Amino acid sequence: QVQLVESGGGLVQSGGSLRLSCAASGSILRFNAMDWYRQAPGKQRELVASIHIDGATNYADSVKGRFTISRDSAENTGYLQMNNLKPEDTAVYYCSALLTAAGTPTRDYWGQGTQVTVSS
Repeated sequence: QVQLVESGGGLVQSGGSLRLSCAASGSILRFNAMDWYRQAPGKQRELVASIHIDGATNYADSVKGRFTISRDSAENTGYLQMNNLKPEDTAVYYCSALLTAAGTPTRDYWGQGTQVTVSS
């Protein structure tokens, strides 16, 4: 059974950094692409960053220049490096990965979410 497990969230002061990880487990044949989303209390979930199957990346305007998305296909793990964090970055962060697993069609899988809190 394929699972995505996120880690790396926590409490940090404004201007600090965190690195989120999203590890896929199971019979993974290929780690294709990944998105990171976040959802703050009372707000809709928003797309923060994407890395596509060809390695191209996209970022929300609010995080450009501060966040970096990457993946290690050999380790079936994706990352979101977050620098110069601001209080408005406070949210639950979710990863979604497009995975090819043995015996199943290629599809998106979701992590459970990890809380990021930035204090001012």
